[in-house]
Amino acid sequence: MTTSIDYHSPLAPAELAAMQDEIRTLARERNAVILAHNYQRPEVQDVADFVGDSLGLSREAASVEAEVIVFCGVHFMAETAAILAPDKTVLLPDLAAGCSLASTIDGDQLRQWKAEHPGAVVVSYVNTSAEVKAETDYCCTSGNAVDIINHIPPEKDILFLPDMFLGAHVRRVTGRENIHVWMGECHVHAGIDPEHINFQRSENPDAEFLIHPECGCATSVVEAVSAGAIDSTGAQILSTEGMIRRPQVSDAKTFIVATETGILHRLQKANPEKTFIPANRAAVCTYMKVTTLPKVLRSLELMQHRITVAPDIAARARLAIERMVSIGGHPTPVPPASGSMVDPGE
Repeated sequence: MTTSIDYHSPLAPAELAAMQDEIRTLARERNAVILAHNYQRPEVQDVADFVGDSLGLSREAASVEAEVIVFCGVHFMAETAAILAPDKTVLLPDLAAGCSLASTIDGDQLRQWKAEHPGAVVVSYVNTSAEVKAETDYCCTSGNAVDIINHIPPEKDILFLPDMFLGAHVRRVTGRENIHVWMGECHVHAGIDPEHINFQRSENPDAEFLIHPECGCATSVVEAVSAGAIDSTGAQILSTEGMIRRPQVSDAKTFIVATETGILHRLQKANPEKTFIPANRAAVCTYMKVTTLPKVLRSLELMQHRITVAPDIAARARLAIERMVSIGGHPTPVPPASGSMVDPGE
């Protein structure tokens, strides 16, 4: 049983099924693959060929043989797919699918920041535009941020952006004083805070606590755990696939989930006998939810909206992304406690 908010389609089940069949048929005709992020609406996830996190979907984009990629996610993810798969047509069903975290810094702002700290190494969370990635030395995920920081010579100043919570956590864990952190924040942070988490855990003392710090929406939780504001006992900081697998091997019947609520659909499908409770029902990314089935269908019909990245920007951004993929991949650590667990991945 899942406790979540209602952002399901207003279409009747028969209408949903008919539209999903139409999308699948048209995708075959267009030689297209549909990629959907875990935070998409349930009916969009169900029509996709692959469902996953931003890094996993980008890897799928780079490896699939299809000529067209319909990316049901947000703009920076589609840009990353276009960078990694420059020979493919990448479509974003709704151009309004932005990212509040990525929008906190642009290329001009980063160039100015770099000018204020000459010689500093720039580390950008994957939630950034292609223009920002092009000005970056290393991209990172929540899973390999610490590994990447530790890879950089200790005497080098580091500019970490744009997530202030992940930056504060990395600075605390590594003990490095020369990390300058951009004060950017995901709007979903407001829905996942220690007060709500501690309340849910007190109301459900037998529940396991699952944290998936992807897309910035739960990096504040990781920071709060490392700072001691949230008890790390029994906390599971997991990659996407780790979060899907964990209920299958756990004796727990109930799980409190600290991430955007869209992942509850996939969790429930994979584990129908378990109960999943969002840390806060308000933890909803409105940008992820702008993509609907009719927009996916229209994107395929009209081959809109194509996402492209200028070749010079793509070439520079690709280097930072490839470094991200090649280094580490272990989750950011938290203070050890009985019953706590982390796993590899984003």
